[in-house]
Amino acid sequence: MKCAHSSVEETVSGSWQSVPMTTSHFVVLFIGLAIGLVIGWLLAELRGRSGLAAAISRADVAEAQRQAAEERAELTAGDRDGLADRFRALSAEALNTQQLRADRAAERTVTDAQRLLAPVSQALEKLEHRLGEVERERTTMTARLGQQVEMVNAAGEGLRRETASLVTALRKPQVRGAWGEVQLRRVVELAGMVEHCDFEVQSTTTATGQALRPDMTVRMAGGRCVHVDAKTPLAAFLDAAATEDPDQRAAHMAHFARNVRGHVDDLSSKGYWRTEVDSPEFVVLFLPSDAFLQAALEQMPDLHDYASRHDIVLADPSILIPMLRVIALAWRQEDVARSAAEVAALGRDLHERLGTLSTHLDRLGRSLTGAVKSYNSAVGSLETRVLVSARRFKETGVTTADLDSPRPVDDATRPLTAPELTSSDEIAAEGEGRTTATPR
Repeated sequence: MKCAHSSVEETVSGSWQSVPMTTSHFVVLFIGLAIGLVIGWLLAELRGRSGLAAAISRADVAEAQRQAAEERAELTAGDRDGLADRFRALSAEALNTQQLRADRAAERTVTDAQRLLAPVSQALEKLEHRLGEVERERTTMTARLGQQVEMVNAAGEGLRRETASLVTALRKPQVRGAWGEVQLRRVVELAGMVEHCDFEVQSTTTATGQALRPDMTVRMAGGRCVHVDAKTPLAAFLDAAATEDPDQRAAHMAHFARNVRGHVDDLSSKGYWRTEVDSPEFVVLFLPSDAFLQAALEQMPDLHDYASRHDIVLADPSILIPMLRVIALAWRQEDVARSAAEVAALGRDLHERLGTLSTHLDRLGRSLTGAVKSYNSAVGSLETRVLVSARRFKETGVTTADLDSPRPVDDATRPLTAPELTSSDEIAAEGEGRTTATPR
């Protein structure tokens, strides 16, 4: 309506501006305004009626929905009790079903647990059985251990008594000397120097008119020898081991070292190397234990130098064994050299015998060659002179048998061609004399 009215106004205003205003113009303008008002009112009325119809329609729909809701509410109120009973029945059924499922699951769980725990139960039973056995074994071993402890205690007591007896015995010079010689013999055996082969024990020699008896004389390759004397100054060493006072022990060990040095002086004065036996200018002073030499060196660190200046070599088992093994190696090398000389002599003898054998073989070959020549000559004579006449017997009917001719020997003996067996002149002579004879 407003749009139409504004469009009329715009039209009138344009017309008013375009032409001069007259009475007819006012009439037309008035009529146009009236028509515009009427049209606007009609449009507004139509729009109001359309909204009323829509409102009426919505009211009808709402009423229908209210009635449907009331019907549903009535239906719901009517089925409420039935639904409650049905719900209770379904709940009870579901509860029973769930209880059955839970019971079955529990049974399966128990069964699975029993199946899984069965090996564990068996293992526990075995473990319990084994623990019982171990306990019984422990009881038995405890009893045996007690017996063994008693035996060890008894053995220790016996060892203590034996040690005391040994210490008492070793305080005697004769016993100490015999023990030293036994240790010396063991060392020699360990080194591979067999008695009465590479060494001599307690051999008597003479030097400057005195009779000397070294404990051992080791024979070396080449006719030389080394003298060894065993010394066991154990009195002071045993006193040091028996005391618990450090000062007394030090005094006894110093006394022991002085005793070793005294043996060095005594052995140096004997001068075994000046004997008639070819010997190096030193003598070996053997101490039967490594501990003895170590203890002496702790008290006198220059004891080796002191002994060397007096032509004495201090040796314990760890020193003497390598020395003897070196001497044994020299003996083996001399045996190898002697064996090589024997092999060389045998080789020369074999070479001479091979020459003699080759001479005999050459003569035998010449004889065989002459025999082949004689045989072939006889075969030729038999075929050309004898068999020709003998075959005439068959022609005259005296016999029907054929006579076989012997075959000549074409092989000749093989000549000796090796230069070790014959000379070139002999080979040439053999070549001329061994020409194979041809049958005549």
